[in-house]
Amino acid sequence: MIIDVNVNLSRWPFRRLARDEPAALMAKLRKNNVGQAWAGTFDGIFHKDLSSANARLAKDCRAYGQGFLAPFGSINPKLPDWQEDLRRCQEEHRMPGIRLHPNYHGYKLDDPAFRDLCKLATARKLIVQLAVCMEDERTQHPLVRVPPVDLAPLAGWVSSEPQLRLVLLNCYPTFRLETLRTLAAAGEIYLDFAMLERVGTVARLAEQVGFPRVLFGSNYPLYYLEPALLKARESGLTETQTKAVFEDNARRLLAR
Repeated sequence: MIIDVNVNLSRWPFRRLARDEPAALMAKLRKNNVGQAWAGTFDGIFHKDLSSANARLAKDCRAYGQGFLAPFGSINPKLPDWQEDLRRCQEEHRMPGIRLHPNYHGYKLDDPAFRDLCKLATARKLIVQLAVCMEDERTQHPLVRVPPVDLAPLAGWVSSEPQLRLVLLNCYPTFRLETLRTLAAAGEIYLDFAMLERVGTVARLAEQVGFPRVLFGSNYPLYYLEPALLKARESGLTETQTKAVFEDNARRLLAR
């Protein structure tokens, strides 16, 4: 079975995506042996009313994929009363974690509000997912150019938060693997490989950060599902390593 930690519901505002309806999305995932998907919502990137966006996400996950779709709500620490949004994610919607988009929401990782959010999420035992980017800058709408998140500030303080479980999604292809190694060594940081390119990329990533820190993530349906599957299978991993990347690492992270 595969646990995909990087899936999105709702509509991408710049073009229609194949299978962007929940039922069709689930059918595609199940056909490719995905047994669980951690789902954020595109609405959480672009809508100001995140409370309603998170409520719709939780409702869709219950209606279309109870036990299959695990909702990860969106939090913007620059909006008023974001602490209440975080409370609702955990207490009302029973979400296992949250998903952040700093580059779309207008803050950097050295912003005190970001660290306050991570501390509060950790206290509530929530997984924190941080999307480094959503798509290649070359394909972005010309009026909405959004560069990848600068990860450099993380290394300075993440080691002081040993209970923080941080998942970096969509690490941009231009990031040096050595940089990711430094981050993974600083704290409990995990990475997916949805946007990493080149042959053997999963094996190279695992060599830098360790196999226990690599998670299967597709960024589906914004990206196709099949490339993520192929990247894992062509990297020459052993059966044990493949099972760890496909399922075991995410399951252990969730149990923590």
